Amino acid sequence: MSAVNAWGWGARTLLLLLIATMSFSIRLFSVVKYESVIHEFDPYFNYRVTQFLTKNGFYNLWDWFDDRTWYPLGRVIGGTVYPGLIYTAGAMCNILHFFNIPVHVQEVCVFTAPLFSAFCSLAAYGLVSECRDTGAGLAAAALVGMVPSYISRSVAGSYDNEGVAIFALVFVFYTFIKTVNTGSLRWGTLNLMAYFYMVLSWGGYSFVINLIPIYCLACVATGRLTGRHYLAFAPLVFVGTLLAASIPVVGFNAVLMSEHFGAFFTCATMHAVLLVRWTKGLLPPRQFEFATRLVLLAGACALAGVVLMVLGYVLQSPTFGWTGRSLTLLDPTYASRFVPIIASVSEHQPPSWPSYITDLHFAALLAPAGIMSSFRKLDNGTLFLILYGITAVYFSGVMVRLMLVLAPAVCCLAGVAISDILSTLTGSLKTGLQSFKDAINGISRTVSGRFLDSGADDDSTAAATSDGGVLSSKTPSKKGGRRSGR
Repeated sequence: MSAVNAWGWGARTLLLLLIATMSFSIRLFSVVKYESVIHEFDPYFNYRVTQFLTKNGFYNLWDWFDDRTWYPLGRVIGGTVYPGLIYTAGAMCNILHFFNIPVHVQEVCVFTAPLFSAFCSLAAYGLVSECRDTGAGLAAAALVGMVPSYISRSVAGSYDNEGVAIFALVFVFYTFIKTVNTGSLRWGTLNLMAYFYMVLSWGGYSFVINLIPIYCLACVATGRLTGRHYLAFAPLVFVGTLLAASIPVVGFNAVLMSEHFGAFFTCATMHAVLLVRWTKGLLPPRQFEFATRLVLLAGACALAGVVLMVLGYVLQSPTFGWTGRSLTLLDPTYASRFVPIIASVSEHQPPSWPSYITDLHFAALLAPAGIMSSFRKLDNGTLFLILYGITAVYFSGVMVRLMLVLAPAVCCLAGVAISDILSTLTGSLKTGLQSFKDAINGISRTVSGRFLDSGADDDSTAAATSDGGVLSSKTPSKKGGRRSGR
């Protein structure tokens, strides 16, 4: 049994290495066909900032005023960039130089996105394996590695935030579900660090800090809430918000913007539900009923006060505390009416229907089957996959840029569907093969039985024939003796 498990572990490891190699290699065609260069404007700006980081250090980057960007106004780099990509490439460059590997910072920047696409495939395997099984995880990892929507933003030379942010997005979800499944504080700490890296890397972290609260509220509504959910979510709200506020480009927006209020509300709701459960286990039924009424009355008064304070703060802003991009996602007509510079960007336009096929290929056709399969075996992990897929589909329909967020979700759900299809087919093949073997065995037993019966009949016939010969030889002698006597 241990040998079989070791063989299975080795086969999975080999497949994951092949998938990671494929994910990395498939993004190198621009370098193979042309040369190692940085593409487009934003990646080249990030490359300049990375050059400054490697030459002048961490603290000088925060105070750097770049007079060549947004000329002639200039740009304060430390307070206007998400530095996760820049720190990652700078750290890799310094590590390589520490080991006396003479690699230019441009080469590190060119190959950062393909490298993290391989990491994203491994993170997708971990996420789907925790939500469903290892077979679905392998299928999802292979799909993430070759889905066109992700390839378009992670080819060699595309040195933009999405190159590392999609890996961080999937890895946050993986560590969160792992914490929910295991209840381990170690995984909870890793989940916290992954969320901090996500905030460092991309403004799309607001999707993470809203999807996870939606999932926790769904667990409250369906009665699935446990202490493990609290262990996974509470550090993300308290410590994660403090870490996010320490990043200059985010700052106090982590506690003042309406995008984060859902997480605070969900955290308060989880505290209330778990407090009620704990109190119910301590008090007799009558005292618990009285305490419940008292707590509900006090909670309603406190909630009313908090709501009035929040409304008073939110109503002071013409956008009700939401950023322009967030309001564009909630109201697709907002940008065209109030912020035309956002609406003028091509990647902020709604996608056409053929975009889902060209960007996702056959995974778009298998994702609905994955959702239905997840509903059939609904648990903590599959519930998260369903919510991830549904919310990502909605946001991608508002802004074509968010097809990049939809791609991992569709690949994960398609991996579930492929795993179920293959499991059904292999189960049918096993059943058919077993039936065929049983039929062959039955035929062989029948033939052998008939052969034995025919052999027994031949033996009995031969014995009867020999007995008849003896009798026939004796009879004429008697007759002959009688005749001779006459």
